[in-house]
Amino acid sequence: MAGLLARLFGGGDRGDPIVVVSGLPRSGTSMMMKMLEAGGLDVMTDGERAPDVDNPKGYFELERVKDLEKETDKSYLRDARGKVLKVISFLIKDLPDENDYRVIFMRRDLDEVLASQNKMIDRLGTTDSAAQDEAMKEAYRNDIVRVRLLCKKRSNFELIETHYKATIETPAETAQTVNAFLGGHLDEAAMRAAVDASLYRNRS
Repeated sequence: MAGLLARLFGGGDRGDPIVVVSGLPRSGTSMMMKMLEAGGLDVMTDGERAPDVDNPKGYFELERVKDLEKETDKSYLRDARGKVLKVISFLIKDLPDENDYRVIFMRRDLDEVLASQNKMIDRLGTTDSAAQDEAMKEAYRNDIVRVRLLCKKRSNFELIETHYKATIETPAETAQTVNAFLGGHLDEAAMRAAVDASLYRNRS
């Protein structure tokens, strides 16, 4: 639904806001991207990362975003104005001030995050991180705090937090909350239908 955010927010000196879906790894960001696409927003993705057993519905990623921390020219993000962009929590700090952002931050039980992450690591045959789980939990907790503080301090950021489990169990409520945050003109029925409870495979 091209131009929807322009009609909702009216643009401005920075242009239409970029809707950022963020969170820790394996926290449900791809599910939220799917919901927003179903609801009528355009998503910014290059399709380079194909769906797989870990994310059968797709990842909805833009590979270049992974280099945000080290890139100096971030002007390409202007193309994401009025669209939805997936950015992991660690890189929120590297989004440039020239844009406005509406951040939907996905939360998930940290034991579930680590279980899902370790399962992916095992499947890919990379280093086992199970012994580092407690350290990772602390790092993830700190990352969540940093995102909250950053979004409070920077006037061009607005943030809501959405829980993965609650979205699976009551997708209508999440769809309503997210829709209200983004102006109230998304297709909530389509957003609800995009939630696949069968993919909730790592439960605490």
